[in-house]
Amino acid sequence: MTELEHKIEISEQQLAHMGEGAVAYMREMSAEDLQGKFPGMPNLVPGTRLWALFAANGQPILLADARDTALAGAFQNDLETVSLH
Repeated sequence: MTELEHKIEISEQQLAHMGEGAVAYMREMSAEDLQGKFPGMPNLVPGTRLWALFAANGQPILLADARDTALAGAFQNDLETVSLH
């Protein structure tokens, strides 16, 4: 390692908290995929697609029927969003 290279070490706990309260990710998901992510969610018509907003640690925040609505929810909570495909 040269003088210009620095090795940064991050613990699993530190990694788990990165972006907490500041970053959220959005993902369009099918009703079938949502059942496992949102416990207690009522049964939806198979094939239904909804937008989900998750905290940086993967905790579900909200569901919306439109991408713009999910973005608005992130904005209201002062969260920077990223999309997952």
